[in-house]
Amino acid sequence: MKFSEAWLRTWVDPPISREALFEQLTMAGLEVEVSEAVAEDFTGVVVAKVVSVTKHPNADKLSVCRVDDGTTTHQVVCGAPNVREGLVSAFARVGAVLPENLKIKKAKLREVESHGMLCSVAELGLGDDADGIIELSGDSELGVDLRSSLELDDVSIDLNLTPNRGDCLSIRGLAREVGVLNSLPVPQMVQEPVPASIDDVFPVELDQPAGCPRYLGRVIRGIDISRPAPLWLTERLRRSGVRSIDPVVDVTNYVMIESGQPMHAFDLAQINEKIVVRLAREGESLTLLDGQEVALDAETLLITDAVGPVAIAGVMGGERSGVQVDTKDVFLECAFFSPMQISGTARRYGLHTDASQRYERGVDFELPAFAMERATSLLLEVVGGQAGPVVEAVEEGALPKAAVVSLRQRRLNELLGVDIDVADVDQAIERLGFELMERSASESDGLCWTIRAPSHRFDIAIEADLVEEVCRIYGYNNIPNRMPVAGIPLRNVSMEKSPEILLKRQLAALGYQETITYSFVDPKLQDLLAPGVEPLTLVNPMSSDLSVMRSNLLPGLLGALRNIVTRQQERVRLFELGLCFIPGDVVQQVQMLGGLLWGRRHPESWVHSHERADFFDVKGDVERLFAWSGEKASYEPISDPVLHPGQAAGIVVAGETVGRLGRLHPEVERYLDLGEGIFVFQINADAVLNHRRRKHRELSKYPSVRRDLALVVEQSVSAAKIADIVHETLGDVLVDFRLFDLYQGKGIDSNEKSLAVGLTLQHPSATLTEKEIGHYTQQVITALERDVGARLR
Repeated sequence: MKFSEAWLRTWVDPPISREALFEQLTMAGLEVEVSEAVAEDFTGVVVAKVVSVTKHPNADKLSVCRVDDGTTTHQVVCGAPNVREGLVSAFARVGAVLPENLKIKKAKLREVESHGMLCSVAELGLGDDADGIIELSGDSELGVDLRSSLELDDVSIDLNLTPNRGDCLSIRGLAREVGVLNSLPVPQMVQEPVPASIDDVFPVELDQPAGCPRYLGRVIRGIDISRPAPLWLTERLRRSGVRSIDPVVDVTNYVMIESGQPMHAFDLAQINEKIVVRLAREGESLTLLDGQEVALDAETLLITDAVGPVAIAGVMGGERSGVQVDTKDVFLECAFFSPMQISGTARRYGLHTDASQRYERGVDFELPAFAMERATSLLLEVVGGQAGPVVEAVEEGALPKAAVVSLRQRRLNELLGVDIDVADVDQAIERLGFELMERSASESDGLCWTIRAPSHRFDIAIEADLVEEVCRIYGYNNIPNRMPVAGIPLRNVSMEKSPEILLKRQLAALGYQETITYSFVDPKLQDLLAPGVEPLTLVNPMSSDLSVMRSNLLPGLLGALRNIVTRQQERVRLFELGLCFIPGDVVQQVQMLGGLLWGRRHPESWVHSHERADFFDVKGDVERLFAWSGEKASYEPISDPVLHPGQAAGIVVAGETVGRLGRLHPEVERYLDLGEGIFVFQINADAVLNHRRRKHRELSKYPSVRRDLALVVEQSVSAAKIADIVHETLGDVLVDFRLFDLYQGKGIDSNEKSLAVGLTLQHPSATLTEKEIGHYTQQVITALERDVGARLR
């Protein structure tokens, strides 16, 4: 919201400086973002009157004028087409300094002396119009400095309003706020009804009263649109960031900024039969005032006539019905549109207008009648014409109802952390214009104020809103700083689930770095890394390459890898703990743990070789995670279109597949163009974080013993299978199982392999004898021979 300080002070003028006013507005929740001067620096320019105009003897386009500046008469040569006898304008005396340091000197133009210059808007830095000199009011005092006459030492102030304060998107609304903050009265908006001088009306129907419960219209005939809008009006618009277009549009814009009620004027000759407010129909389109043609969807509220749409309600008018240079008759309209109906309409069509900004935040539903009379009065004053009676279509039952809200003294003091005096609350309610319906007391809550909010405060709905209002008026700076005092109860700590931070620390200890990526991913990458899964598509994405929700963590991890590789890194270990979104009848949000390895096995060092990470590195890291969690995991070959056919494994815990690991498929690696040997894992996070309640036992004080076995088994027998058999056979006596050698070659059948395993045995309550050790060893050999056909080498 941009406005002029001088305009605001015509409504309410607190005895405080400009800087204090800015601070006051900001502390009341109306943040002053920036202020800027309304005019460039210039001196020596006064109000003057053209006494006479004669043709220049040596130039057809120049005139020789006599100009009275209140003290004497000057001869001035002027080329403006609008210069005429009796015109009051801006006169730069000899010695004046205009913007860009232009100094006015006595000059001779085509052999005729000129003592000064009559100035245009552009020459004074007040706008872009350079076609003629400024036309001031005829009753302006001659000789007065122009800066003083037009209040050019004013500033334009830009406010950043929160979405709930739509009532402050007007000079009147801001004046109310300043008046409340300074305990000053603010004049009411009073406009005498303009009597109808003709009987012409244009019918109005409400086909969608829920979206538009009130619509007012008025016919005005015989206007002269060639008349310029007065300077005071266009200056106030300019200082509010609105450019002058034509007198009719200028008036409707002026009323909107003054009162907060958006308005629109149709060319009466271009609309047919009647106005109908309805929703768009299939196949309808509209060419807007800015020349853009839009295809209308069924959720769009329209203003239509017998031919079709003439405006998008609350957003922008159509080109067909817009006011033109030859317009003689207009249909002036203003309405109340439901914020819920208008919300999002402008955004869907890529539009942002002053009207949509106000309607989306809310407009006073009692304001249209005043705005109609105010705009009619100004239009008749500026462009003339005859006004017909006001036509109103209204659905009373669909209009908003004034909110009735209660404020408890106990709750007010609890939320603010300070006891507010009852008199201060009473004063705040009165100054805000709230109707006090009841003031009661109870033992538990203290006093209770029940108020009815005025129609312009449509943001007041719950008790917290009243607390905020009282606090704003009381003053945030008047609330003392106090350290909060609160008990810190001990929370329950699950013995069966590890905190996420410990899991992250474990991964960091394994050499991984955490990455956090968007939940939105590129649909092409999602399809590549989750083929056959229909992703959840965003309705309003940030960009086309972030338009679907991820169903796994690989797109984000690989995107991070791409950024790292471009920075010449040769060893990458990444992990992410985050939500994935699994589509279905009900979208499931599943927390997943993903990891990625690429590049060298070890950091660069003279100690280590340059070997690259392989399948067993990623598998070993996952094994360490499950060893840390205390859950037993097994691994089985899987066929996965994203992973390498010979280097992919499913992760199984308690008979359920909880994740996968392996190398990316060669075709995927080629598509990503990140080099070969990208290894990944993805696990349901709960499988690592959840664990059985830990049990502890006493450490044995007796010595352990190790026996190594070289076993020949078929190629299809996995080391994990052997480990399972050994653990099952020996039970608690086995304290460590280790595979330390794999041999395939001379002396071993091509369908077989030799595995060397180490068994560490320890009894909890006695020293093992050689006989017992031999017995346990034989049990293992017998079990392996029976279950997998193993034999000693």
